[in-house]
Amino acid sequence: MEWEEQIGEEANLSSWEELYENLSELAEHPFNINTVTKEELEQLPFLSDKMVENILYYVYKYGPLVSLNELWGVEGMDKQTQTFLKDFVYVGNSVEKRAFSWKNLWKYNKQEVWMRTDIPLNEKAGYADIPLGEEEKFASKRYYGNPYYLNLRYKFQFQQKVYVSLAAEKDAGEPFFSLYNRKGFDFYNASVQLNDFGKLHTLVLGNYKASFGYGLVMNMGFSMGKYTSFSTLNRAGKGLSTYTSMNEANYLQGAGASWKWKNRWLLTGFVSFRNKDATVDNKCITTLKTDGYHRLKKDMEKKNAVFNTLVGSNLTYDGKYFEGGFTAVYNVFNKVLNPTERLYNRYYPRGRYFYNVGVNYKWYKGKFVFSGETAVDKQGKIATLNQLTYSPVVNTSLIVINRYYDKKYQSLYANGFGENSRLQNETGLFIGLETSLLSKIKLLCYGDLFYFPWYRYLVDKKKTIGMEGVFQASYSPLNSLDMLIKYSYKNKAKNYQDTEESKLVLPNIRQRLHYQLTYSPLSFLRWKTVVEYVRSDVWKREASNGWVLGSSMKVDIPRLSLRTSLSGIWFHTQDYASRVYMYEQGLLYAFSMMSLYGRGERWAWTMDYNWKKRLTFQVKWGWTHYRDRSTISSGAEEIQGNNKYDLQFQVRLKW
Repeated sequence: MEWEEQIGEEANLSSWEELYENLSELAEHPFNINTVTKEELEQLPFLSDKMVENILYYVYKYGPLVSLNELWGVEGMDKQTQTFLKDFVYVGNSVEKRAFSWKNLWKYNKQEVWMRTDIPLNEKAGYADIPLGEEEKFASKRYYGNPYYLNLRYKFQFQQKVYVSLAAEKDAGEPFFSLYNRKGFDFYNASVQLNDFGKLHTLVLGNYKASFGYGLVMNMGFSMGKYTSFSTLNRAGKGLSTYTSMNEANYLQGAGASWKWKNRWLLTGFVSFRNKDATVDNKCITTLKTDGYHRLKKDMEKKNAVFNTLVGSNLTYDGKYFEGGFTAVYNVFNKVLNPTERLYNRYYPRGRYFYNVGVNYKWYKGKFVFSGETAVDKQGKIATLNQLTYSPVVNTSLIVINRYYDKKYQSLYANGFGENSRLQNETGLFIGLETSLLSKIKLLCYGDLFYFPWYRYLVDKKKTIGMEGVFQASYSPLNSLDMLIKYSYKNKAKNYQDTEESKLVLPNIRQRLHYQLTYSPLSFLRWKTVVEYVRSDVWKREASNGWVLGSSMKVDIPRLSLRTSLSGIWFHTQDYASRVYMYEQGLLYAFSMMSLYGRGERWAWTMDYNWKKRLTFQVKWGWTHYRDRSTISSGAEEIQGNNKYDLQFQVRLKW
């Protein structure tokens, strides 16, 4: 199994896209296992704190390593963790890192530049010709730009001390050097990061992200969540870092710096000044737009409509048995944030300014770890998350997490553990077990109970409850064979239209059974088969069923510097409620998660050619064929017919 396949099914896809980009970046620039640091290993979300400690101890005692197979000697190492880890580390000489100087900076740096373009092979309604004289009538249905997607990226790196990143992106449908976009690309991203210059731990300039504690005040980072591993659930945010994603919403713009003091204390300050997309009505912000698209007239009316200023600080202590931190964030808009009031959004953030303060903590006591964070907003409303982890042995963890997020708690930059997309209006109890006591078998199971005291979107009832349960087992009888079976159950209240006059709030149950087999009969060949069943039903009423059968083959021919893959999926679902999600091999940094419903097939082919490890050329072709419709999608995205084709190219140069 590969790390890309551990994508969560029900997660917010934009968050997973950023996660995929970050992990792809780490995989493309792996760490030397003989010189790797604790901070570097902690960037890998599948490694627990104890596993990080054990890897460092093993390298210190038995290093330098001459082969990654030696990782089997690390206490608690299992096959899945070792397989994942091999993608992010390599065996190199234990040489001292070069000191920073202008001469070394220009002589020993690594640089790369790449370009990606997506070429549509179907005409969508948004690009159709407009009848003469009816331009205004079609203003909300006709895209301003051409149908091509384009992005450019450049990266400069000197060891782990200096990073420079430049990027530019144009989404399909956005104008390019024309109309309202005379500057070319729709989105530009530039950032600089310096690490470990004396007492200066980190300096970031330009676009960056900040994450502290457990996300109740400020979290712009990522984790693999409760869907795949418990390894990082008790790991606090890692402060400041450059922003390299193409997501146009989730970043700060300005500067931030962290200073070390006596190797235990870290003081951070940061400031951000940036425009944001929003809907403005009567000088009030009714919605903040986060999709990043500027293709239609209504999109342009919302572009950079408001200005946000943010100031924050954090003080962190990193001790042997205790870690703690204090975070404070203040941000203000130039207009009043006042969403159009509905029952479910009555307690959403409102006003011009917001501030939050939080305290995070983590105690180590033998085989127990207690960690959490408690935060308060400007109204005095509280959010708190607390967890207790017990690890009788290194490869077994039992975790209990309790959370309470007041229905009136407000934080625009919070992103923590929970069921809601917003960190408010939720109380929950999570209990999970993860173990790989048997070297060939790894088990993960958890149950999560949650309670919502106030109304929610599409839930016109207060005081609703829900639950989620997951059981997952992976089995590796041979080095060349892996199997995984996963069952998930989720029960959440949702509106149900019983008749035209009657609307009820009933339990909505979604169950998923997933089986996956991966076989590598030869070192250059990998074959995978997936079978999945999904059932979605409303309590004692109707049920919707879905099936998917998929198979893929990857061939790696190092002698020809060539890698290729072919995948096919057959899906049959009764409606959107029983939709299926499938990860699909894509281009480097290009996240590809298919959401499919109805009846049809999906085929995809990729090819990757690497010339002298400097020039890489990638191509992907895809075809989706539906058997139950004569048009695909709707609105400006509508395609006439039942076939959808896509084509992507990417070129990268490294030196």
